[in-house]
Amino acid sequence: MNARTHVLPIRTPEGIVFAQTLASPIARFMAWAIDLLCLLAVLAPLNALLATLRVVSADLAQALSLLLFFALSLGYGMILEWHWRGQTVGKKLFRLRVVDAQGLRLQFDQIVIRNLVRAVDILPVFYLVGGLACLLSRRAQRLGDIAANTVVIRMPRLAQPDLDQISAGKFNSLLAYPHLAARLRQRVTPPEAAVALQAIVRRNTLEPAARVALFQELAALFRAKAPFPPEALEGLTDEQYVRNVTEALYRPRPGADTAAGRGLRESNHGIE
Repeated sequence: MNARTHVLPIRTPEGIVFAQTLASPIARFMAWAIDLLCLLAVLAPLNALLATLRVVSADLAQALSLLLFFALSLGYGMILEWHWRGQTVGKKLFRLRVVDAQGLRLQFDQIVIRNLVRAVDILPVFYLVGGLACLLSRRAQRLGDIAANTVVIRMPRLAQPDLDQISAGKFNSLLAYPHLAARLRQRVTPPEAAVALQAIVRRNTLEPAARVALFQELAALFRAKAPFPPEALEGLTDEQYVRNVTEALYRPRPGADTAAGRGLRESNHGIE
């Protein structure tokens, strides 16, 4: 049996290893407590309406109340984790996020599975089964995470990255197209931005072949997000293009979609 670990290592096809910090069972429980309060706040007025059914049948009213709780609980987790990329209200407050255990993009079926298995994890009370599974799992996974091949990571607050080591005073042709740069900031996810930043920072430590392959893959990803006109890309290698994209993501021009830029910095997954 492998020893318990507090980080999730992710190895790219080029052999580059990144690491993300796993959330502790205590942090996950606190996030769930916040989510439970949110659910109870929504259920309170609905239960008040169901109380009128007690005149007809107290058992029917209680059964409908339980069904409503489980339906809202499932819908709450599925909808928010999908639209907020692995986060709920509680996870946002505690800076936690659900991700694929192999570092791939989180899929909707994974979110469905982990939330359906929640009905087992929550047994008998207060997530006793899920809590024990987290304590025994080397990656702090509850049964739903194991079934869905997901983990919950912690996103520490990061200082503003040293962008001077990216641009070093070089001209960035992409910034001449602010509407396309803004589109990049809207479409590039925080993990993708973090990988690009770390690739630039660590480029001199990579083997030549791995370096070329990594930047080729990143360049193809970003070109698909927001195509720039040929004149903006003329003479740029894949590495130079990724460098320009990274600077546009983390250091937009003043007043140019700064909220998106802040979102990338604050939602950075802490890849290091």
